[in-house]
Amino acid sequence: MASHSGQLKPTVHVVNLVRSFAAKTVLDGVDLDIEEGEFVALLGKSGSGKSTFLRALAGLDHEVEGTGLLETPKRLSVVFQDARLLPWRTVIQNVTLGLPYDAGQEAGRKALAEVGLEGRETAWPNQLSGGEQQRVALARSLVREPALLLADEPFGALDALTRLKMHDLLRDLCARHRPAVLLVTHDVDEAISLADRILVLHEGHFVEDLRIDLAAPRDHSDPHFSEIRTQLLNRLGVNVPGRRAA
Repeated sequence: MASHSGQLKPTVHVVNLVRSFAAKTVLDGVDLDIEEGEFVALLGKSGSGKSTFLRALAGLDHEVEGTGLLETPKRLSVVFQDARLLPWRTVIQNVTLGLPYDAGQEAGRKALAEVGLEGRETAWPNQLSGGEQQRVALARSLVREPALLLADEPFGALDALTRLKMHDLLRDLCARHRPAVLLVTHDVDEAISLADRILVLHEGHFVEDLRIDLAAPRDHSDPHFSEIRTQLLNRLGVNVPGRRAA
């Protein structure tokens, strides 16, 4: 059981969650608590069920067979790998979609300033770089002050330098807004750099639940960072020289 108990009711509470596609069980009795403000990263091989789990938390898996207890807050936001901006709406219109106009405009401008896009309110999505589009997606996700932020490989399509900048931005935004976060990623270093806690999903079960005790900002050359990387890679089935696979 992958859980973290605390005195307060957790933001996410999952018990014995099962999700199946036809005859294939993707999630097989998963348990998880995520506390308020906790940043959790989820690793796993392709096809391990990471996105299935995130979609279950988001309430976006109505077509999937499943059972189990799943409690999430009403205020949640999702960020995908594709920014999914509406091309016929301006940047601020994308950020404030569905919000009352007057309050939304002020909140939208503030959110765009937080992600470094002050002054770009009237730009169109096709005038933005890929990194800028993901900044708009982050602004859109945080403008409603979610209690839970779900991020499905949000930086996977970005180049390495832009990805590092986005890591810094996401870390700062989460420290400021304090949502609980579940980040799905294939990138072990990304998970270690950002998360308070890392889960590894394998064959429908969590096989690792590792709390990260490194001070921020995290130095990739730190020997402890390397030890954590090796432990996680072995859990993912990548045999690292000098260490026996788990």
